[in-house]
Amino acid sequence: QVQLVESGGGLVQAGGSLRLSCAVSGRSLSTYAMGWFRQAPGKEREIVAVITWSGSSTNYADSVKGRFTISRDNAKNTVTLQMNSLKPEDTAVYYCNRVLNMRGSPAYDFWGPGTQVTVSS
Repeated sequence: QVQLVESGGGLVQAGGSLRLSCAVSGRSLSTYAMGWFRQAPGKEREIVAVITWSGSSTNYADSVKGRFTISRDNAKNTVTLQMNSLKPEDTAVYYCNRVLNMRGSPAYDFWGPGTQVTVSS
């Protein structure tokens, strides 16, 4: 049974930074692409960033390009999202999941608890 646990969220002022981490347990996802998603209040969950299994290729939503960086450590079965120059519109609950393609289609129909990111203006 795969488990996804996100951490690292918090309250930060606009312009600040946060580093999110996704820990995967139950099986190794080192041969799969992974993604970070977010869901703001009243909105649908959206893809934020995707990384291939090797880490050699990434893809980002236009709204976060140049500010967010996704990376992974296959030996530790973790995926990280470095978020810089945060904006109030980045406020959301952030989730990770395995993805089926570089567009960020989620592979699993279950999700971890997520981690709350709140950016104050």
